Amino acid sequence: MITRKRAFRGALTLTVALGFAAAALPAGAVERTPAVERTPAAEAAYARATASAPSNAAAASDARLRALLHRLTTVDGAPGAFVETRDRRGSAVLTDGVADIERRTPLDPDSRFRIGSMTKTFTATALLLLVEEKRVHLDAPVERYLPGVVRGHGNDGRKITVRQLLQHTSGLPDFLDHFDPRDIVMDPLAHRDPLDLVNIALAHPPEFAPGAGWSYSNTGYLLVGMIIERVTGNTYGEEIERRVIEPLGLSETSVPGDDPTIPGPHPRGYVRPGDDAPLLDITAVNPSVGGAAGGMISSGSDVNRFLGALLGGELLHPAQLGEMMRTRPTGGSDGRRYGLGLESKPLPRGGRYWGHTGDFLGYETAAGATVDGRQATVMVNLGPGSSDAQSDDIQAAVETALSRGRSAVSVGQR
Repeated sequence: MITRKRAFRGALTLTVALGFAAAALPAGAVERTPAVERTPAAEAAYARATASAPSNAAAASDARLRALLHRLTTVDGAPGAFVETRDRRGSAVLTDGVADIERRTPLDPDSRFRIGSMTKTFTATALLLLVEEKRVHLDAPVERYLPGVVRGHGNDGRKITVRQLLQHTSGLPDFLDHFDPRDIVMDPLAHRDPLDLVNIALAHPPEFAPGAGWSYSNTGYLLVGMIIERVTGNTYGEEIERRVIEPLGLSETSVPGDDPTIPGPHPRGYVRPGDDAPLLDITAVNPSVGGAAGGMISSGSDVNRFLGALLGGELLHPAQLGEMMRTRPTGGSDGRRYGLGLESKPLPRGGRYWGHTGDFLGYETAAGATVDGRQATVMVNLGPGSSDAQSDDIQAAVETALSRGRSAVSVGQR
């Protein structure tokens, strides 16, 4: 799930001002220490670390990657930052900061975390496997699989295709644009039904006619999850487990449903209600608000394994992988293009990489992979962050790791 960061920050600030947050969060999940001050000295330290990087290209990339992680935990104010890189020779982990701001414990190299919208790549893969089996057709109308569900205020499932849901070209409003995050903070353990969330969106007119534009919509992926369930008779999570998680042996990946816990070692997840507000611990939250659009849990090693297998043709036949990688521009100036649950972006040193970003309350993540077998996953245990700089530095860390070309970036070799 990609949150609307500014809207979430504003609403969460109001929540704290009204005195709701401390009473609403579970026991122990109350106001924490103040944010790390973003001082000129911290900015200067980052600049020195970057400027003093060795001339050797690999060593310079290593130094920049370390500097970016440190920037995330100082200038950007996240408690902890984590990157795992992988290529054909092995994998490595680098961390900075802490997993728990009270205990000051370091991040575990085997950390699990909520992956937010990276869930979409798993969901799209499960759907495309149904396409391989001819149980779903990409260019069929949504109405064929969910009769009568997409209706109201100009939204019409008879005119929207499955492909358009996957590629964010349906024009459907994003329910997050009309969802009050205070509802989560006030009752973080509540179940949220996907149809109820879809109906929040359908109470508003479409962004554009189907196929006439591009606009990110979590609503579309909730509907994809519902299609998977209607066609198979199983939950979307069961299908992801059977078709992706189990075949690849992703033992650190799960589709938790309503379970608010994160199994295995994991950092605490925090939100920052405002620029100068103390952090709030929101580790325990019902992930049903993300569902097929953003509810999964994974680890750096599992995400990297998944992306490597996906691009390497281990999961999808060439025809379906080709459909997934048929992209269209998203309208930004950064060269980003979006396929079916998979986006691509230029690398600073040339070429492109494939992956996804993700936000879920408590965590922000991004992952990327190249077709020649390099992968990188970055996580910080703060979301929403204080500014868009956090997202930019996470993206820069992914690109730096992928541009390096080999994985020995730190201690913690696997």
